[in-house]
Amino acid sequence: MIIGQINIEKPLLLAPMEGVTDLPFRLICKSLGADIVYTEFVNSEGLVRNSGKTHKKMEFLEEERPFGIQIYGGNPNSMQRAALMAEELRPDIIDINCGCWVKNVTNNGAGSDLLRDLPRMEKIIRNVVQATRLPVTVKTRLGWDAENIRIIEVARLAEQSGAAGLTIHCRTRSQAHKGDPDYSWVAKVKEAVKIPIIVNGSIGTPEKIAEMFDSIGCDAVMIGRAAIDNPWLFKQARNFLVTGTFDAQPSIHERFDILLKHLNLSLQFKGNTSGIFEFRKHYAGYLKGYPNAAKIRMELMNYTEFSPIANILLEYKEKLIKNIESAEIITQQAAAT
Repeated sequence: MIIGQINIEKPLLLAPMEGVTDLPFRLICKSLGADIVYTEFVNSEGLVRNSGKTHKKMEFLEEERPFGIQIYGGNPNSMQRAALMAEELRPDIIDINCGCWVKNVTNNGAGSDLLRDLPRMEKIIRNVVQATRLPVTVKTRLGWDAENIRIIEVARLAEQSGAAGLTIHCRTRSQAHKGDPDYSWVAKVKEAVKIPIIVNGSIGTPEKIAEMFDSIGCDAVMIGRAAIDNPWLFKQARNFLVTGTFDAQPSIHERFDILLKHLNLSLQFKGNTSGIFEFRKHYAGYLKGYPNAAKIRMELMNYTEFSPIANILLEYKEKLIKNIESAEIITQQAAAT
Protein backbone atom coordinates (compact mmCIF):
# COMPACT_ATOMS: atom_id res chain seq x y z
CA MET A 1 0.00 0.00 0.00
CA ILE A 2 1.31 3.42 -0.96
CA ILE A 3 -0.06 6.54 0.73
CA GLY A 4 2.13 9.62 0.49
CA GLN A 5 5.65 8.61 1.54
CA ILE A 6 4.36 5.40 3.17
CA ASN A 7 5.00 2.21 1.22
CA ILE A 8 4.26 -0.98 3.18
CA GLU A 9 3.28 -4.38 1.85
CA LYS A 10 0.09 -5.67 3.45
CA PRO A 11 0.17 -3.18 6.34
CA LEU A 12 -1.63 -3.76 9.62
CA LEU A 13 -3.11 -0.59 11.09
CA LEU A 14 -4.30 0.21 14.60
CA ALA A 15 -7.73 1.83 14.29
CA PRO A 16 -8.40 5.20 15.91
CA MET A 17 -10.57 4.47 18.95
CA GLU A 18 -11.85 7.09 21.37
CA GLY A 19 -10.68 6.47 24.91
CA VAL A 20 -8.32 3.71 23.74
CA THR A 21 -5.65 4.76 21.25
CA ASP A 22 -3.82 7.19 23.48
CA LEU A 23 -0.03 7.46 23.33
CA PRO A 24 0.73 4.62 25.81
CA PHE A 25 -1.50 2.11 24.03
CA ARG A 26 -0.14 3.12 20.63
CA LEU A 27 3.42 2.53 21.86
CA ILE A 28 2.45 -0.94 23.06
CA CYS A 29 0.81 -1.85 19.74
CA LYS A 30 3.72 -0.37 17.80
CA SER A 31 6.16 -2.49 19.78
CA LEU A 32 4.05 -5.54 18.94
CA GLY A 33 4.00 -4.98 15.20
CA ALA A 34 1.40 -2.35 14.27
CA ASP A 35 2.58 -0.71 11.03
CA ILE A 36 0.55 2.51 11.28
CA VAL A 37 -1.12 3.93 14.38
CA TYR A 38 -3.65 6.74 14.84
CA THR A 39 -4.82 9.15 17.50
CA GLU A 40 -8.13 9.01 19.25
CA PHE A 41 -10.86 11.12 17.61
CA VAL A 42 -9.75 14.77 17.52
CA ASN A 43 -12.65 17.23 17.60
CA SER A 44 -12.16 20.01 15.05
CA GLU A 45 -14.33 22.39 17.06
CA GLY A 46 -12.19 21.76 20.12
CA LEU A 47 -9.07 22.57 18.11
CA VAL A 48 -10.39 25.84 16.70
CA ARG A 49 -11.46 26.84 20.23
CA ASN A 50 -7.87 26.15 21.36
CA SER A 51 -8.82 23.40 23.79
CA GLY A 52 -5.62 22.18 25.42
CA LYS A 53 -7.13 18.75 26.08
CA THR A 54 -8.08 18.35 22.41
CA HIS A 55 -4.70 19.55 21.18
CA LYS A 56 -2.92 17.12 23.49
CA LYS A 57 -4.64 14.19 21.75
CA MET A 58 -2.53 14.93 18.67
CA GLU A 59 0.84 14.69 20.40
CA PHE A 60 3.02 11.75 19.40
CA LEU A 61 6.59 10.45 19.47
CA GLU A 62 8.89 9.89 16.50
CA GLU A 63 8.99 6.17 17.26
CA GLU A 64 5.27 5.96 16.44
CA ARG A 65 5.75 6.75 12.75
CA PRO A 66 4.07 6.19 10.37
CA PHE A 67 1.48 8.08 12.37
CA GLY A 68 -1.98 9.46 11.60
CA ILE A 69 -4.07 12.16 13.23
CA GLN A 70 -7.81 11.59 12.83
CA ILE A 71 -10.01 14.67 12.94
CA TYR A 72 -13.79 14.88 12.94
CA GLY A 73 -16.48 17.52 12.64
CA GLY A 74 -19.43 18.66 10.60
CA ASN A 75 -18.29 22.17 9.69
CA PRO A 76 -16.10 22.34 6.55
CA ASN A 77 -14.37 25.54 7.68
CA SER A 78 -13.57 24.18 11.14
CA MET A 79 -12.25 20.98 9.59
CA GLN A 80 -10.00 23.00 7.30
CA ARG A 81 -8.58 24.96 10.24
CA ALA A 82 -8.18 21.76 12.24
CA ALA A 83 -6.20 20.20 9.38
CA LEU A 84 -3.82 23.16 9.39
CA MET A 85 -3.29 22.76 13.13
CA ALA A 86 -2.74 19.02 12.79
CA GLU A 87 -0.23 19.58 9.98
CA GLU A 88 1.91 21.73 12.29
CA LEU A 89 2.75 18.59 14.30
CA ARG A 90 4.02 16.84 11.15
CA PRO A 91 2.13 13.53 11.22
CA ASP A 92 2.36 11.25 8.20
CA ILE A 93 -1.38 11.15 7.51
CA ILE A 94 -4.46 13.21 8.31
CA ASP A 95 -7.57 11.04 8.46
CA ILE A 96 -11.17 12.27 8.33
CA ASN A 97 -13.71 10.45 10.48
CA CYS A 98 -16.87 9.91 8.43
CA GLY A 99 -17.89 6.73 10.21
CA CYS A 100 -18.38 7.24 13.96
CA TRP A 101 -21.87 6.03 14.85
CA VAL A 102 -22.37 7.42 18.38
CA LYS A 103 -25.16 9.95 18.82
CA ASN A 104 -23.17 12.76 20.40
CA VAL A 105 -21.09 12.80 17.19
CA THR A 106 -23.80 12.24 14.58
CA ASN A 107 -26.19 14.68 16.27
CA ASN A 108 -23.61 17.40 15.58
CA GLY A 109 -23.43 16.56 11.89
CA ALA A 110 -20.13 14.70 12.12
CA GLY A 111 -18.98 11.10 11.76
CA SER A 112 -21.39 8.85 9.90
CA ASP A 113 -24.00 11.61 9.74
CA LEU A 114 -22.03 12.79 6.70
CA LEU A 115 -23.30 9.68 4.90
CA ARG A 116 -26.67 11.44 4.85
CA ASP A 117 -25.19 14.61 3.36
CA LEU A 118 -22.66 13.73 0.68
CA PRO A 119 -22.26 17.30 -0.63
CA ARG A 120 -21.13 18.36 2.84
CA MET A 121 -18.85 15.34 3.10
CA GLU A 122 -17.31 16.31 -0.24
CA LYS A 123 -16.83 19.90 0.93
CA ILE A 124 -15.10 18.72 4.10
CA ILE A 125 -12.75 16.38 2.23
CA ARG A 126 -11.87 19.05 -0.35
CA ASN A 127 -11.27 21.67 2.35
CA VAL A 128 -8.98 19.38 4.32
CA VAL A 129 -7.06 18.26 1.20
CA GLN A 130 -6.58 21.88 0.12
CA ALA A 131 -5.42 22.90 3.60
CA THR A 132 -2.50 20.50 3.89
CA ARG A 133 0.40 19.05 1.92
CA LEU A 134 0.03 15.80 3.84
CA PRO A 135 -1.89 12.83 2.41
CA VAL A 136 -5.51 12.84 3.53
CA THR A 137 -7.49 9.64 4.05
CA VAL A 138 -11.13 9.01 4.90
CA LYS A 139 -12.68 6.43 7.22
CA THR A 140 -16.36 5.63 6.78
CA ARG A 141 -19.05 2.94 6.77
CA LEU A 142 -21.10 1.24 4.06
CA GLY A 143 -23.99 3.62 4.59
CA TRP A 144 -26.41 4.99 7.16
CA ASP A 145 -28.50 1.78 7.15
CA ALA A 146 -29.18 -1.27 5.01
CA GLU A 147 -31.56 0.69 2.79
CA ASN A 148 -28.97 3.39 2.14
CA ILE A 149 -25.69 1.71 1.16
CA ARG A 150 -23.67 4.47 -0.50
CA ILE A 151 -20.10 3.23 -0.27
CA ILE A 152 -19.45 3.16 -4.05
CA GLU A 153 -20.62 6.76 -4.36
CA VAL A 154 -18.61 7.75 -1.29
CA ALA A 155 -15.46 6.07 -2.61
CA ARG A 156 -15.67 7.92 -5.91
CA LEU A 157 -16.43 11.17 -4.13
CA ALA A 158 -13.44 10.72 -1.81
CA GLU A 159 -11.07 9.94 -4.68
CA GLN A 160 -12.29 12.85 -6.80
CA SER A 161 -11.96 15.17 -3.80
CA GLY A 162 -8.28 14.29 -3.41
CA ALA A 163 -8.30 11.61 -0.73
CA ALA A 164 -5.23 9.35 -0.86
CA GLY A 165 -6.96 6.33 0.68
CA LEU A 166 -10.24 5.06 2.07
CA THR A 167 -10.94 2.91 5.12
CA ILE A 168 -14.24 1.04 5.11
CA HIS A 169 -15.80 -0.29 8.29
CA CYS A 170 -17.93 -2.90 6.57
CA ARG A 171 -21.08 -2.24 8.59
CA THR A 172 -23.73 0.47 8.37
CA ARG A 173 -24.16 3.20 10.94
CA SER A 174 -27.35 1.57 12.23
CA GLN A 175 -25.47 -1.66 12.95
CA ALA A 176 -22.92 0.08 15.17
CA HIS A 177 -20.74 -2.89 16.23
CA LYS A 178 -23.53 -5.48 15.93
CA GLY A 179 -24.22 -8.00 13.21
CA ASP A 180 -21.87 -9.35 10.59
CA PRO A 181 -19.80 -6.99 8.43
CA ASP A 182 -20.42 -7.26 4.69
CA TYR A 183 -16.96 -7.49 3.13
CA SER A 184 -18.42 -8.19 -0.32
CA TRP A 185 -18.50 -4.44 -0.98
CA VAL A 186 -14.71 -4.22 -0.95
CA ALA A 187 -14.28 -5.79 -4.39
CA LYS A 188 -16.94 -3.47 -5.83
CA VAL A 189 -15.18 -0.44 -4.36
CA LYS A 190 -11.83 -1.64 -5.70
CA GLU A 191 -13.34 -1.77 -9.18
CA ALA A 192 -14.71 1.76 -8.82
CA VAL A 193 -11.59 3.61 -7.60
CA LYS A 194 -7.81 3.41 -7.75
CA ILE A 195 -6.92 4.70 -4.27
CA PRO A 196 -5.90 2.13 -1.60
CA ILE A 197 -8.78 0.49 0.26
CA ILE A 198 -8.34 -0.40 3.92
CA VAL A 199 -10.77 -2.85 5.53
CA ASN A 200 -12.03 -2.61 9.11
CA GLY A 201 -14.69 -4.34 11.20
CA SER A 202 -14.48 -7.48 13.35
CA ILE A 203 -11.14 -8.66 12.00
CA GLY A 204 -9.69 -10.35 15.04
CA THR A 205 -7.60 -13.39 14.08
CA PRO A 206 -4.54 -14.00 11.88
CA GLU A 207 -6.64 -16.21 9.60
CA LYS A 208 -9.26 -13.49 9.19
CA ILE A 209 -6.59 -10.91 8.41
CA ALA A 210 -5.06 -13.21 5.78
CA GLU A 211 -8.53 -13.70 4.28
CA MET A 212 -8.95 -9.93 3.91
CA PHE A 213 -5.79 -9.73 1.81
CA ASP A 214 -6.05 -12.99 -0.11
CA SER A 215 -9.79 -13.35 -0.74
CA ILE A 216 -11.33 -9.94 -0.14
CA GLY A 217 -8.51 -8.13 -1.94
CA CYS A 218 -7.96 -5.11 0.30
CA ASP A 219 -4.74 -3.08 0.39
CA ALA A 220 -4.49 -2.93 4.19
CA VAL A 221 -6.27 -4.17 7.30
CA MET A 222 -7.24 -1.92 10.19
CA ILE A 223 -7.61 -3.66 13.56
CA GLY A 224 -9.83 -2.11 16.21
CA ARG A 225 -11.42 -3.68 19.26
CA ALA A 226 -9.57 -7.00 18.83
CA ALA A 227 -6.32 -5.20 19.68
CA ILE A 228 -7.65 -4.18 23.10
CA ASP A 229 -7.83 -7.80 24.28
CA ASN A 230 -4.89 -8.94 22.19
CA PRO A 231 -2.30 -6.29 21.20
CA TRP A 232 -0.12 -9.26 20.15
CA LEU A 233 -2.45 -9.71 17.17
CA PHE A 234 -0.28 -7.53 14.92
CA LYS A 235 2.76 -9.72 15.51
CA GLN A 236 0.75 -12.92 15.23
CA ALA A 237 -0.87 -11.82 11.98
CA ARG A 238 2.42 -10.75 10.40
CA ASN A 239 3.95 -14.12 11.21
CA PHE A 240 0.94 -15.90 9.71
CA LEU A 241 1.05 -13.75 6.56
CA VAL A 242 4.75 -14.45 6.05
CA THR A 243 5.05 -18.08 7.13
CA GLY A 244 1.51 -19.46 7.21
CA THR A 245 2.13 -20.66 10.76
CA PHE A 246 0.74 -19.54 14.10
CA ASP A 247 2.73 -17.80 16.81
CA ALA A 248 2.36 -19.29 20.27
CA GLN A 249 0.02 -17.33 22.49
CA PRO A 250 1.87 -14.97 24.84
CA SER A 251 2.93 -16.67 28.05
CA ILE A 252 1.73 -15.50 31.44
CA HIS A 253 5.12 -13.82 31.90
CA GLU A 254 4.81 -11.98 28.57
CA ARG A 255 1.24 -10.88 29.21
CA PHE A 256 2.00 -9.48 32.66
CA ASP A 257 5.24 -7.85 31.47
CA ILE A 258 3.35 -5.94 28.77
CA LEU A 259 0.54 -5.10 31.20
CA LEU A 260 3.02 -3.50 33.62
CA LYS A 261 4.91 -1.79 30.81
CA HIS A 262 1.64 -0.32 29.55
CA LEU A 263 0.71 0.84 33.05
CA ASN A 264 4.13 2.46 33.49
CA LEU A 265 3.74 4.30 30.18
CA SER A 266 0.32 5.52 31.28
CA LEU A 267 1.84 6.94 34.47
CA GLN A 268 4.77 8.43 32.57
CA PHE A 269 2.64 10.37 30.10
CA LYS A 270 -0.45 11.11 32.20
CA GLY A 271 0.79 11.41 35.74
CA ASN A 272 0.01 9.18 38.71
CA THR A 273 -3.69 9.87 39.24
CA SER A 274 -4.89 10.11 35.63
CA GLY A 275 -2.50 7.38 34.56
CA ILE A 276 -4.00 4.90 37.03
CA PHE A 277 -7.63 5.84 36.47
CA GLU A 278 -7.45 5.87 32.68
CA PHE A 279 -5.59 2.56 32.60
CA ARG A 280 -8.27 0.67 34.53
CA LYS A 281 -10.23 -0.13 31.37
CA HIS A 282 -7.31 -2.24 30.14
CA TYR A 283 -7.26 -4.71 33.04
CA ALA A 284 -10.10 -6.75 31.53
CA GLY A 285 -8.25 -7.28 28.26
CA TYR A 286 -4.92 -8.28 29.76
CA LEU A 287 -6.49 -10.61 32.33
CA LYS A 288 -9.16 -12.09 30.07
CA GLY A 289 -9.54 -15.84 30.44
CA TYR A 290 -7.63 -16.18 33.70
CA PRO A 291 -9.38 -17.71 36.75
CA ASN A 292 -10.66 -15.21 39.34
CA ALA A 293 -9.78 -12.30 37.03
CA ALA A 294 -12.97 -10.40 37.92
CA LYS A 295 -12.10 -10.55 41.62
CA ILE A 296 -8.58 -9.29 40.93
CA ARG A 297 -9.89 -6.42 38.80
CA MET A 298 -12.22 -5.36 41.61
CA GLU A 299 -9.33 -5.43 44.07
CA LEU A 300 -7.17 -3.31 41.76
CA MET A 301 -9.86 -0.63 41.69
CA ASN A 302 -9.11 0.16 45.34
CA TYR A 303 -5.64 1.53 44.60
CA THR A 304 -4.37 4.71 43.01
CA GLU A 305 -0.62 4.10 43.25
CA PHE A 306 1.64 1.87 41.20
CA SER A 307 3.34 -0.17 43.95
CA PRO A 308 0.28 -1.90 45.46
CA ILE A 309 -1.17 -2.53 41.99
CA ALA A 310 2.10 -4.08 40.81
CA ASN A 311 2.29 -6.23 43.95
CA ILE A 312 -1.24 -7.56 43.45
CA LEU A 313 -0.56 -8.33 39.79
CA LEU A 314 2.76 -10.05 40.48
CA GLU A 315 1.26 -12.16 43.29
CA TYR A 316 -1.61 -13.09 40.98
CA LYS A 317 0.84 -14.02 38.24
CA GLU A 318 2.78 -16.32 40.57
CA LYS A 319 -0.44 -18.05 41.64
CA LEU A 320 -1.39 -18.61 38.01
CA ILE A 321 2.02 -20.08 37.25
CA LYS A 322 1.89 -22.38 40.30
CA ASN A 323 -1.59 -23.57 39.34
CA ILE A 324 -0.37 -24.41 35.83
CA GLU A 325 2.68 -26.22 37.20
CA SER A 326 0.52 -28.18 39.65
CA ALA A 327 -1.87 -29.17 36.87
CA GLU A 328 1.04 -30.34 34.72
CA ILE A 329 2.42 -32.49 37.58
CA ILE A 330 -0.97 -34.07 38.15
CA THR A 331 -1.29 -34.77 34.41
CA GLN A 332 2.18 -36.33 34.30
CA GLN A 333 1.44 -38.51 37.36
CA ALA A 334 -1.84 -39.65 35.88
CA ALA A 335 -0.11 -40.58 32.62
CA ALA A 336 2.53 -42.57 34.49
CA THR A 337 0.03 -44.76 36.34
